[in-house]
Amino acid sequence: MQAQRLSQIQQYLQQMVLGQPNLVEGLLIALFADGHLLVEGPPGLAKTRAVKALADCIEGDFHRIQFTPDLLPADLTGTDIFRQETGQFEFQTGPLFHNLILADEINRAPAKVQSALLEAMAEGQITVGKRSYQLPKLFLVMATQNPIENEGTYPLPEAQLDRFLLHLSLDYPDAETELQILALSRNEALHSELAQPQPLTEAELFSAREQALKLYMAPQLEQYIVALVMATRRPAQLDEQLGQWLQWGVSPRASIALERCARARAWIHGRDYVSPEDVQAVAPNVLRHRILLSYQAEAEGIDKDQVIQRLLQLVAVP
Repeated sequence: MQAQRLSQIQQYLQQMVLGQPNLVEGLLIALFADGHLLVEGPPGLAKTRAVKALADCIEGDFHRIQFTPDLLPADLTGTDIFRQETGQFEFQTGPLFHNLILADEINRAPAKVQSALLEAMAEGQITVGKRSYQLPKLFLVMATQNPIENEGTYPLPEAQLDRFLLHLSLDYPDAETELQILALSRNEALHSELAQPQPLTEAELFSAREQALKLYMAPQLEQYIVALVMATRRPAQLDEQLGQWLQWGVSPRASIALERCARARAWIHGRDYVSPEDVQAVAPNVLRHRILLSYQAEAEGIDKDQVIQRLLQLVAVP
């Protein structure tokens, strides 16, 4: 994949999604690191717009699923339908059989629906009755959560959260960006003027993922990733205060995610090697949904981002 093609895609996404550089980079990292992402933020921050813009850049199908309390697993996976003319059951595929899925307000659906999505994310397949069906090879889920409303929601279990490669936390844009958003919203002609890049084929995308995975990573940097992960499991050995804040550390999936995301970020930035900066840049989004804080941390008003930043300060950089 040529650097010019990647630059065009980045520029298009940045023009379509104003004031959310973390979201744009997170989408690209998830795409090239072959993982799923959870996006949490107040309404109106262009979460849906961002994944739709990403779908414009890829030769693949996009589908949005609005999660609600009355949703059933079959509404995602599909179901067997009896064909009277043949006297047999025929499987009718559901919306999960698309390449890019937007799971909007995922925490509004009950546990059975979440577990169906979990199987699709983790195994690349769905099971209906006694049969399993493979999902498309190119399969990316972007799930969203609204942190404002908790009524009528079903918190995602820790095991499912661990399946997400990244957890992005969004905030409102600044005043200057808000003015740009107003200009863009009132002038529909600006939308058509944005040069949509030539969509990536599946072959090009898989080739880009392979290139990212082959980037050079020094052994010392691999040890640094492991040191960060181990520090979440035995924080008291590193710092007494950190030990009081952290109740539960991250799983080996975090090590894999740190490496893959750091490689993808380095590749996106046009380098042929991974630097400590890449690891530190992706660490908050990789670790945020995997660590569990203690009651003491919550009582002191310490959030996960503060814990991760302290972790990055204490673990020696190679």
